[in-house]
Amino acid sequence: MQMIMPDSILLLTFNANRLNVLVALLICGALVAYFIWKGRRGGLYLRPISGLSAIDEAVGRATEMGKPVLYTTGLGKMERVATIASMNILGNVARKVASYGTPLIIPCYDPVVMAVAQEVVKESFAREGKPEAYRSDNIYYVTQSQFGYAAAVDGVMVREKPAANLFLGTFEAESLILAETGNSIGAIQIAGTDSTIQLSFFIVACDYTLIGEELFAASGYLSGDPKVTGSIKAQDWLKVLITVLIGIGVILSTANLNFWQNLFGPK
Repeated sequence: MQMIMPDSILLLTFNANRLNVLVALLICGALVAYFIWKGRRGGLYLRPISGLSAIDEAVGRATEMGKPVLYTTGLGKMERVATIASMNILGNVARKVASYGTPLIIPCYDPVVMAVAQEVVKESFAREGKPEAYRSDNIYYVTQSQFGYAAAVDGVMVREKPAANLFLGTFEAESLILAETGNSIGAIQIAGTDSTIQLSFFIVACDYTLIGEELFAASGYLSGDPKVTGSIKAQDWLKVLITVLIGIGVILSTANLNFWQNLFGPK
């Protein structure tokens, strides 16, 4: 059999200008793989996050008082990272309220978020062996008007008097309105958002606030999944490594030693 070779062959060449990217990818991959492996062996430690540790207290308080738990993901749609992180937390909260037999109320800003929340809560109740206790009517769509949603949630707080309010997701100007109303009814409040502007309002009006990446690390903290906790640990060490490298780069640049740039910089 005679093989017919094409007239031109595409040759793959190594781009030396992207060596720094290759080194960074190898380091990131190695750290993530190592910490996932270590997490599976039970050797990882995550510092306690007071806001997440207080979820048990909040649900327990609502159970003792015979009052519901109010959970809201805010104004974010399903594609927002903060909303996805909130759904991960919701799964753990739903399992706790299912085991305690506490009502869970979730007014939703977006219909897609409502559908996802219903499925998350339904699955959590099933895992706790209490599928019959699931109430889809407690997870409902309100409106996509920002302050209309805030008014509706405030109305739920005033009427239902929940013992615990969980504000976890994307929040904007309505954050202080919600938090102050919850504070006025004496509810224990736990908040978390990816908006640095709104964090200040939550810190003032809520009992516990997830600050910065604590919201995104919450799912791994609550579930203990080694893949998630290992990734979180790897990210922390990568931040330390990047900070050290920046410091070394500043010192070398100040001393006019440019071999680091010559090694990893563009040619």
